[in-house]
Amino acid sequence: MINDALIKEQLKYVLSETNFEFLGSKYQGKVRDNYTNGDVRYLITSDRLSCFDVVVTSIPFKGQILNQMAVKWFDLSKDIIANHIIDVPDPNVMIARNCEILPIEIIVRSFITGSAWRDYEAGKEISGIKLPSGLKASQKLPEVIITPSTKAKQGEHDLPISESEILSSRIVDPKIWQQAKEAALHLFKLGQERVAKFGLLLVDTKYEFGLLNGKLMLADEIHTMDSSRYWIANTYQQRFNNGESPEMLDKEPTRQWLLSQGYKGDGVIPEFTPEHRVQISKHYISAYEKISGTTFEAEVGAVVPRIESNLRSYLKRKL
Repeated sequence: MINDALIKEQLKYVLSETNFEFLGSKYQGKVRDNYTNGDVRYLITSDRLSCFDVVVTSIPFKGQILNQMAVKWFDLSKDIIANHIIDVPDPNVMIARNCEILPIEIIVRSFITGSAWRDYEAGKEISGIKLPSGLKASQKLPEVIITPSTKAKQGEHDLPISESEILSSRIVDPKIWQQAKEAALHLFKLGQERVAKFGLLLVDTKYEFGLLNGKLMLADEIHTMDSSRYWIANTYQQRFNNGESPEMLDKEPTRQWLLSQGYKGDGVIPEFTPEHRVQISKHYISAYEKISGTTFEAEVGAVVPRIESNLRSYLKRKL
């Protein structure tokens, strides 16, 4: 059992960055360190926490939680669409096929919340979609919608984009776009149906796709607490009727806390105390266990040496 004391002890070992030159050329994303060597990509999920496209702090065990969650969902969804995974030599590591990532993220929504709600409240369309008037925050939408966004470069923000803009500018080939849309809807349905068995709602999520030899495949992550919103189902309706926020199992509470501090992704990042970081870690662990239906297990200690040892052992076996 991972308790407060163990999480606090792990604070000094949080995985903020890696530098494994033996893996190939490095690109550091907001959460994952990517190393590319020919047709192979090594994705190391760090403990960095990103909100509003900015890394705001690091959370004990977060990288392991996200990586293990993604691996579970990649396996569950492999009959819907092929994915980029080759192997998982460490709890924080995925070895993947080096795809050409599409420059568009596909966001599927079943409820109006987060940035979509903020845009709706401001009278804006949501990625070119005009929603009915009179909706309330956290309300279930009449139907599932797809709201694409651009995939921003490091230091920039993702921006909503309409389907008509994608097609007219041919940012993505129309046939590939159609395939990606259909896959996203099937993946979302799988996620909703599976977590419903655990008394949860999959509210919205983000998918990234890539091309390998012209074939579309799922990449990056799937249905993690960073890429998705999850709510507790049996309290949702009462809380909604009372104008209260749903019980959340994702990183939205941290976003809300940052907003309450006046932070929206620009300027000085508010300070996260050690106690706050422990509480966020507990939130991620609890969410992992509720979503996966399994107990989270991890050991306190230095993460970088363990990852390096496991990767070198993997590469040695492949020689």
